[in-house]
Amino acid sequence: MNRLIANAPLKGIIPPLVTPLSDNDTLDTAGLENLIERLIAGGVHGLFILGTTGEAQSISYNLRRRMIEETSRINGRRLPLLVCISDTSITESINLANIAAGCGADAVVSAPPYYYAPSQEELAGFYHDLADRLPLPLFLYNMPSHTKVSFAPGTVRRIAEHKNVIGFKDSSANAVYFQSVLTAMAGRPDFSMMVGPEEMTAEIVLMGGHGGINGGANLFPGLYVNLYHAAVAGNLEEVRRLQKIVMLISTTLYTVGKYGSSYLKGVKCALGLLGVCNDHLAAPCYKFEEPEKERIREALNHLQFTIRPFTI
Repeated sequence: MNRLIANAPLKGIIPPLVTPLSDNDTLDTAGLENLIERLIAGGVHGLFILGTTGEAQSISYNLRRRMIEETSRINGRRLPLLVCISDTSITESINLANIAAGCGADAVVSAPPYYYAPSQEELAGFYHDLADRLPLPLFLYNMPSHTKVSFAPGTVRRIAEHKNVIGFKDSSANAVYFQSVLTAMAGRPDFSMMVGPEEMTAEIVLMGGHGGINGGANLFPGLYVNLYHAAVAGNLEEVRRLQKIVMLISTTLYTVGKYGSSYLKGVKCALGLLGVCNDHLAAPCYKFEEPEKERIREALNHLQFTIRPFTI
């Protein structure tokens, strides 16, 4: 039996890995190994690749395949591996899923097709068709800012009736919506409910969610792992203390420049300055130049004493 199904629901901090790049079509393999070892040492509960933070829609299928292969090799089955297969083509999604299964991944993740916005009826039909044809369990991925459609809570419940659908990642940044999906999924303790925005992770766990797929964990995995455990334990004093650090990261590292990609630029720039991996971004985005990089450097220096216990 697949270990995610056997140990459902999946819980904890599952970082959405950046895709370390040397150029637009070359994987920074040494950087990827540094990143994965950093995350494992930091105590994370799984790895998630080729999502929004992984720039999947900006890189070639060949590079996506290489990212799957190299992540699987480096991870060596130490942690559950989730692979995002979002695409406008169901055939390409299935192709990526087959590659992931062949490399030993544990599950796949899919956001809705994002060119023609589907209706809720079309979403349900699409995901039942997709789940029927997948070799691995499936997580639904709600990303309305990028896909122009959101899963209605009842649609999540309807799709989750399929035995191959085991979880949900919400990146809407809407706590009321997340609570509505939690309510719709009441009675399904085996179904994993995860949140993307790290600023909301503790709140979501306290509400009954299972954890976070948080980009900041690329930088300081131990911080987010400790925040998760504090929320699970109901230690509100510790949650408040760690939440302040998470918000400091969010408001300094993710807000440099007026870009839709400022968060991603900030994460990759910080990883470069920390010596983890190359900070190259896939076209059409580009890495920060020296003036912006200096602001990230200053933010890291300002944060260093607060973050030091969580540098791993």
